[in-house]
Amino acid sequence: MLKRILVLLIATMVLVVLFAPPALSAQDQERQKITVKSREVNNGVVILSAQDGKGSFELQCNKNMNGCAALEPGEYQMVRLPKNWGLYDCANAEVYPKANGSESDGKLGQYCLLSNK
Repeated sequence: MLKRILVLLIATMVLVVLFAPPALSAQDQERQKITVKSREVNNGVVILSAQDGKGSFELQCNKNMNGCAALEPGEYQMVRLPKNWGLYDCANAEVYPKANGSESDGKLGQYCLLSNK
């Protein structure tokens, strides 16, 4: 009986170690200020032209996907997601409202991050 409990405890610890890092939320990642300059919808793809302190880039998402929003031009916060996270087969980012002093601001959308060259 004690041996069975020990095996279950070890199995639980292994599962926690394996699955805890992916369970971390994007809100734990570093947020950066961005400015959405324009938006358009082309063939079901939402395209946001945006800038940060380093340059301009595009955020794209499929209009019919949950978490895709055609954001109004303005200031927001963006979190770059780790590799292989997110809905799209590219560098993914989540966009949040501009900081109002509250860390509980909800996610506005998830996008494919495309750098302009």
